[in-house]
Amino acid sequence: MTRRTVRIAMNGVTGRMGYRQHLVRSILALREQGGLDLGNGETLWPEPVLVGRREHALRALAERHGLTEWSTDLDAVLADDTVDIYFDAQVTSARVDALTKAIAAGKHIYTEKPTAADLAGALELARLAEEKGIKHGVVQDKLFLPGLLKLKRLIDGGFFGEILSVRGEFGYWVFEGDWQDAQRPSWNYRAEDGGGIVVDMFPHWEYVLHELFGRVTSVTAHVATHVPQRWDEQGKPYAATADDAAYGIFQLEGGAIAQINSSWTVRVNRDELVEFQVDGTHGSAVAGLRGCRVQHRSATPKPVWNPDIPVTESFRDQWQEVPDNTEFDNGFKAQWELFLRHVTLGEPYHWDLLAGARGVQLAELGLRSAAEGRRLDVPEVSL
Repeated sequence: MTRRTVRIAMNGVTGRMGYRQHLVRSILALREQGGLDLGNGETLWPEPVLVGRREHALRALAERHGLTEWSTDLDAVLADDTVDIYFDAQVTSARVDALTKAIAAGKHIYTEKPTAADLAGALELARLAEEKGIKHGVVQDKLFLPGLLKLKRLIDGGFFGEILSVRGEFGYWVFEGDWQDAQRPSWNYRAEDGGGIVVDMFPHWEYVLHELFGRVTSVTAHVATHVPQRWDEQGKPYAATADDAAYGIFQLEGGAIAQINSSWTVRVNRDELVEFQVDGTHGSAVAGLRGCRVQHRSATPKPVWNPDIPVTESFRDQWQEVPDNTEFDNGFKAQWELFLRHVTLGEPYHWDLLAGARGVQLAELGLRSAAEGRRLDVPEVSL
C-alpha cells in the first residue's frame, strides 16, 4: 500500500479543544489506525507540526505523544513549502490574523469557529481563500454527533411529517473559579477577549438548524451575564463582561420555529448536556449527543390536565429509543477525514469559510437583537 504524507500545521493545540478533540482524538487517532484509507491502495498519513506561543507546553506535548515537530514561529512554519494545511484552534481574537497569513502563504485552511469577530471579517477570509484558490473548511462537529445523525436519519425518512418546531437546551454550571476550578478558560467570560456564549454557541446553532431544518431567516435573542464576577486560572477575581446565557428564537425557512437556550449558569436536569426536541405532525423526537428517542403519532398518549391528582404515568417511558444501526466515530475525527479527502482527492465539501461566515452573522445579529430588543431578519450571505 502506498503512503502519502500530508503535513498539518496545528495552531492552538495546547488548549482544551485543540488538544483533546483535534490532536488526540482526530489526527493522532488517524495515525493509530494506520492512516486514512484513500482507496486504490493508497493511505494518507497526517504529520502534525505543533504551533503555539508557549515553548515549554509545545515541547511537553510533543514528548508526550512522540512527535518531533513543533514551533513558536508561525511565520516560519507558513513559509515551509512542505506544510500543506494550516489548522487553527486559537482564541477567537487571534484567529483572523493567523488565517489571513496562512491563506497568503497558499495553505489549505481548516479552522475552528467562529472564524472572525464580525461578519465583515468572516466574509473577507472567505473571499481571500476563494481568490487564492485554496481549499478551506470550518469545524461543524455537532452534525457528526450520533444523536444528530439519528435525527437526520429520521428527517430523511419522513418520520416527522411537517416539522413544526425545534426546542433546544444546552449548557451546564461552570464553576466561578473561587472555591472550585472553572471547567472553561477565563477568556470565555471577557467580551474584550472574544468571549461570550452567543459568539461561542450561535455559530453551532446556525449550522445545526441550517443543515437539518432550514435556513434561519430571523432571530430574536435575549442575553444575560448572570454571574458578574469570576476567578481566573491564577485565582484572581475578574469582572465577567461577556454573556454567560442566551435565550434565542429562530424563524426557519419553511415556517418552523426553533427556540434554543444556551447557558453556562444552569444545572443539568436532562439526559445529556445538549438536547433538541423536534415536533412534527406525524411524530416527535428528542436527540442528544448520542441518544435519540421518538414518539410516533400512532403511539402518542392522550394526557389530561388535572393538577388535583398525582401523575401516575412516566412520560419518558412512552418514548422509543432509536437504534444505532451503524458504528459512530468521533465527530471531530469524522469531519477531519472528510476534509482531508477533500484536500487530497477533491471530493465534495461544503462546510467552508462561507458556511462559517453564516455562523458569525447569526451571533452578530443575536447580540444586536438583544441590545435593541427586537427581532432581526437574517439575510443570506454571499461573496
